[in-house]
Amino acid sequence: MATTETFDVTAIRARFPALGRRAPDGRPFVWADAPGGSQMVDAAIEAVTDRMRAGASNTHGVFAVSDEIDAVIADARRAGADLLGCDDREVVFGQNTTSLLLHLSRSIGRTWGPHDEIVVTRLDHDANVRPWVLAAADAGATVRWIDVRPGDVTIDLDDVAGAIGPRTRLVACTLASNAVGTIPPAADVVALAKQAGAVVVLDGVHLAQHRAIDLHELGADIVATSPYKYFGPHQGMAAVRAELLASLEPYKLRAAPDDNPDRWESGTQSHEALAGTIAAIDYIAGIGGGGDRRASIRRGYAAFETHERELAARFIEGVSRLGSVRLIGIDDPARLDERTPTFAVLVGDRHPIEASRMLGERGIFTWEGHYYAIEVFERLGLLETGGALRVGFCHYHTLDEVDRVLEALADLTR
Repeated sequence: MATTETFDVTAIRARFPALGRRAPDGRPFVWADAPGGSQMVDAAIEAVTDRMRAGASNTHGVFAVSDEIDAVIADARRAGADLLGCDDREVVFGQNTTSLLLHLSRSIGRTWGPHDEIVVTRLDHDANVRPWVLAAADAGATVRWIDVRPGDVTIDLDDVAGAIGPRTRLVACTLASNAVGTIPPAADVVALAKQAGAVVVLDGVHLAQHRAIDLHELGADIVATSPYKYFGPHQGMAAVRAELLASLEPYKLRAAPDDNPDRWESGTQSHEALAGTIAAIDYIAGIGGGGDRRASIRRGYAAFETHERELAARFIEGVSRLGSVRLIGIDDPARLDERTPTFAVLVGDRHPIEASRMLGERGIFTWEGHYYAIEVFERLGLLETGGALRVGFCHYHTLDEVDRVLEALADLTR
């Protein structure tokens, strides 16, 4: 098990081939936009290629390779259940989180009517906003919004309570902002939603890179994630409470399975991506010391969090000394429990695209714009001016890399 004393970031980095790539000046690239997608761990890369080398087949055939595919799917459900704290019959796969939530919203939304209300937040990625807004429009239902405080870009539980009422049928909320790193009080949001009898949908895409998630511990109905954000291949994976799956009718083809969760997975899945997802989850468990996978995953995330707190504290403290760089969101090192090491910054009077391009020329990769968190930047009045520059770290980053980013930001403001 990795602890504060044994967390070997050098050994961890050796597991990620992309981290060995170097810029023309000979220094390693700094992949400083982990929230846009992590690098893939070696075991996941090997699992994807091994599955493809072994041969392709569809599922439920009466021959050996099809049996192998059935086993991959079953193993992937078990791994997903261990990651997300649910039963393996509650794990649904898809191309990505966006397509999964659009698919689920179409079925959930047709149970609504003109007198119903749904609640979404201005903190969320659009993947957990627009599917529900569109479904509400189709049903004639009303959309209510949970606002963010512009100062630290957090949500107010009083605002949550005010938005939820007796007509609320669904509440959608992120577990962590992909734009500014805020971790909202999700358990309290779930509790308020459940008092109204609402379905609760949590976007766990960003948080799953940094912290453990448990569907049933949270009391939610849906938690959606993307394995390519936690060291695996491009894939979507959601944990959906069994009772909810059973109560809904999916849009599906006649030949598709009628059993849950299979009937929610439209068409042929990426079996090689499922193999890579298993390996990525096992990697997290390995950081936690192995043994019982569900418990090991939690220990692995605890080790991630300890290391990432150091990265976040270093970045926040460093930015505070750069007078021309403005950090958007929580900037108090005493509040690291409330955020991930993902930061949106404004660099002097430079447009975010210009700042990202100039950092890229120095071998530091960041993102710019709104990163699909459209409501956040509209609320902050930054949408029309290009959003912000995003800098994001995860467990395989080093303090030296944080310092390189800070030095480059200082250069951009001179």
